[in-house]
Amino acid sequence: MEKKDFEAWLDNISIAFLSLTDLQKNETLDHLISLSGAVQLRHLSNNLEILLKRDFLKLLPLELSFYLLKWLDPQTLLTCCLVSKQWNKVISACTEVWQTACKNLGWQIDDSVQDPLHWKKVYLKAILRMKQLKDHEAFETSSLIGHSARVYALYYKDGLLCTGSDDLSAKLWDVSTGQCIYGIQTHTCAAVKFDEQKLVTGSFDNTVACWEWSSGAKTQHFRGHTGAVFSVDYNDELDILVSGSADFTVKVWALSTGTCLNTLTGHTEWVTKVVLQKCKVKSLMHSPGDYILLSADKYEIKIWPIGREINCKCLKTLSVSEDRSISLQPRLHFDGKYIVCSSALGLYQWDFASYDILRVIKPPDFSNVSLLGFGDIFALLFDNRYLYIMDLRTEKLISRWPLPEYRKSKRGSSFLAGEMSWLNGLNGQNDTGLVFATSMPDHSIHLVLWKEHG
Repeated sequence: MEKKDFEAWLDNISIAFLSLTDLQKNETLDHLISLSGAVQLRHLSNNLEILLKRDFLKLLPLELSFYLLKWLDPQTLLTCCLVSKQWNKVISACTEVWQTACKNLGWQIDDSVQDPLHWKKVYLKAILRMKQLKDHEAFETSSLIGHSARVYALYYKDGLLCTGSDDLSAKLWDVSTGQCIYGIQTHTCAAVKFDEQKLVTGSFDNTVACWEWSSGAKTQHFRGHTGAVFSVDYNDELDILVSGSADFTVKVWALSTGTCLNTLTGHTEWVTKVVLQKCKVKSLMHSPGDYILLSADKYEIKIWPIGREINCKCLKTLSVSEDRSISLQPRLHFDGKYIVCSSALGLYQWDFASYDILRVIKPPDFSNVSLLGFGDIFALLFDNRYLYIMDLRTEKLISRWPLPEYRKSKRGSSFLAGEMSWLNGLNGQNDTGLVFATSMPDHSIHLVLWKEHG
């Protein structure tokens, strides 16, 4: 049959076929199949597979495609990206899917960024960092060498680490380069805190001193304690310095003049930690913006109102055992909303608005684990052998890093956490710099640092 005649015949047959009922169409196909040879049957088999397939991502409205994709885990989504260019385009355009995947990994999400490709890239970066944490490959170590005697006091801020030593000196180090920026002659340092202009030291000689970095000169000397000063904190806005001592007291000083404004009593053990911080929540006893002082000893945490009026009474005393059978670790976290401290029973978190215990976290073998840092998503913990990262949403340890035989400190001043913002959620930029620092028996300082992304 000529091509022209065949096309006319095929048009007539098609019109007639479309006019049949479904049953008649099926009978017609059955009859044609019975008349077909091997070549026709093979052709029919190959084309039926293609005709029966339907690409739902291509056929469905985009909103419905996004809804279906939300039910898939990120790893499956990455596999689906390999199906076709169309699938990759649709999946990569689903902002909410990748944002949720990042959140589940403990990543901070800026909802104002709606570029889906950005969040897919963030997820790929996040999954790499979390794998490094799981495989104990996220960190690296370094050392600072320069002191000639025991390093007892450490304080970290904005990439700079201050160390105070029994060699009667304090040094300021750039952690990123390992270079010593300042070195000044001091007394024996049990505690240090600094800013751009000054250094404040608490000493085993029962005094507190303020020093000028640029000249090394002592600008104030605070005398009045009858025991070693283990912790100091200050606020330039209030012109107040607070100090905790082995004489069981906390003293409040005028920072500019060195005058003792008040002595807070009530502790029956060495005061190993003082924290001066703005309150962020409202209660019957304080309002947001009020300055609060926390002081801790072996068994209790005391809360004091500190402001323009210095005379104050203890608002509340917190403890984990009424009979003092359980002691607190010499580490304390207070961010204005929550108080967190560790003990042999676990990690205690108090709500600062009500002073109620919100939860007690008890990971396995917690008796020797101490608190370093506490955030919205992660906590940084350590014991004699390892540095630990805990996911606070599941209360599971997700990573650990081996530690050397560092110098032990019953008062908790010879080890500290570095950068803390990542504890509220990683974001791809805050997983850099110092993670942990501790003094070593050879007078060096051991550093644990974030390793750059692979």
